[in-house]
Amino acid sequence: MSKPELPSYDQVLQLEALMTGEVSPDFIDVNGHMNIRHYLDYGATSADVLIRRVGIDDDYRAQRRMGVFTAEHHIRYFSEMHEGGKFSVHTLMLGRSSKVGHLLAFILDRDRGVLACTVEIILVHVGMDTRRPIDFPEDIATSLDAWVADAEQVTWPIPLSGAMGLRS
Repeated sequence: MSKPELPSYDQVLQLEALMTGEVSPDFIDVNGHMNIRHYLDYGATSADVLIRRVGIDDDYRAQRRMGVFTAEHHIRYFSEMHEGGKFSVHTLMLGRSSKVGHLLAFILDRDRGVLACTVEIILVHVGMDTRRPIDFPEDIATSLDAWVADAEQVTWPIPLSGAMGLRS
């Protein structure tokens, strides 16, 4: 796999931070850096923050009986994070189909001023009773489209894995 063209730290900072945090001692693995599960957790949780902002929250799941499932994710590491390091997570909704969303979370090392990791995610909108893919309702689709429009304004490189995306 070739090395992707990466956005600069300052470019990613142009996006709103959906989460911030600090690498606590229990995040550290036997190699002395933040363990994989925490990168995935923060990337996935930032996707959840975005999804809740468009209206897919606990009430939506309970009352409308719909939600999203993660179908696929891909993590890419660009720099290690260490104990005590502060980070932020900035997430783009890159695109959507009638049933699927494609997101990319950028995890920034705020102390060193570098992009540490990306977490690329495919979410599928499902009926909670059938557990099968269904179309996004119009109100949710409209909210997602606003996030996609914001992502389309990004002029810097978006380092996609090339291993996943929306299907036609």
